[in-house]
Amino acid sequence: MLLSRKLTHADRSGRVEQDNVVAPSAAGIPAPSRQSLRGLDWFIFFLADVQTGFGPFIAVYLTTQKWTQVEIGLVLSIGGVVALIGQMPGGAIIDAAKSERLVAALAIATIGTCALAYAAMPIFPVVVTAATLHAMASCVLGPAIAAISLGLVGPIAIGERLGRNARFASLGNGVAAAVMGTAGYLLSSRSVFLVTFLLAIPTLIALSRIRENEIDIRRCHGEMPPEAADRGDTNIWHLIRQRPLIVFALSVLLLHLGNAAMMPLMASAVTARSSQWATVLVAFCIVVPQAIVALLSPTVGRKAQLWGRRPLLLIGFGALAIRGLLFATVRDPYLLVLVQVFDGITAAVFAVMVPLIVADVAFGTGHFNLAQGIVGTATGIGASLSTVLGGYVSDKFGNATAFVGLSGVAAAGLLLIFFVMPETRRTV
Repeated sequence: MLLSRKLTHADRSGRVEQDNVVAPSAAGIPAPSRQSLRGLDWFIFFLADVQTGFGPFIAVYLTTQKWTQVEIGLVLSIGGVVALIGQMPGGAIIDAAKSERLVAALAIATIGTCALAYAAMPIFPVVVTAATLHAMASCVLGPAIAAISLGLVGPIAIGERLGRNARFASLGNGVAAAVMGTAGYLLSSRSVFLVTFLLAIPTLIALSRIRENEIDIRRCHGEMPPEAADRGDTNIWHLIRQRPLIVFALSVLLLHLGNAAMMPLMASAVTARSSQWATVLVAFCIVVPQAIVALLSPTVGRKAQLWGRRPLLLIGFGALAIRGLLFATVRDPYLLVLVQVFDGITAAVFAVMVPLIVADVAFGTGHFNLAQGIVGTATGIGASLSTVLGGYVSDKFGNATAFVGLSGVAAAGLLLIFFVMPETRRTV
């Protein structure tokens, strides 16, 4: 009778997943229950829904409220600067937290309140405050998700878990964009933020389904269990000096330096060639990569453990370089949608590889989330420089030259991975 109430099944990595109990795995580490794993799935899905409301919809909404482009740009810039500065402090907060679930819940509540503030009082002081608080909350949510995932499944199984995270995030983005776009069209642009506020509720419910006692706090912070902590230095300076982390952060900077400007430049090119269908074509160019990410991310997570990290990083950079060259040469605006398949490949690879390689490098130091913040800062710097440099080159020399230059940056990242980046995969 007891066995019949505790139905179990083995997952791909050989651990045991249980509905009602937490059974020890072969390595003696408790395996997370199905409830916690499904809770994490839906938490990521609904969180992606919530975050989607703060994308392009902000500019649309504030424009309808008679804001000038200068005012809108200032608000977006303030949010971007806060998000860049807050990456490392956000990671440090998660490393110091006693409950990642509590920090994540407070951040979600903050974001929901910010959405409500946008809808209720779209005046400059309120919007600037909301944009700042939203950026600060987002700085802890990314590390919190990775930390909870690591705390649940451990460093060996984290690759496949991160692939699943990326799939649910991509699905959430796609569904939310459709729902909010429909709400904005049928009701008003203000309704987007009311929907965002309401979506914070199922996000918190899903988070509550993750059992606190199944999240190993030491693993969340990248610490080895006491009986296995016979290697590694927990000093922060030791972490920052680690060559793999420095090389990887530089490669991520090059990735976003080559990638961030491609979509805006491509949208401008499509508008110039086919203004009537530009909006539809750009929408498809956004949806195609999301579908590819949802399809490929779990496979990337599994292959990362079988093949190692470097082959997949090379594939990601190679796809980005090819995409840039195709954007420079393809003239048919409809074929550009197909080119976006390469964007999906790159996104699927790095959605998994960034937290996975950080976990490889930082696990055993107790500063896993601070290391995420370091790489996140490199991401922000690369993305910020990309749009400025890409726009400048495009204005001076044309879109084709800009795309070739961005492809060259991606090629530089590929060479950095090939010649300098060591393999970081854990085998035990």
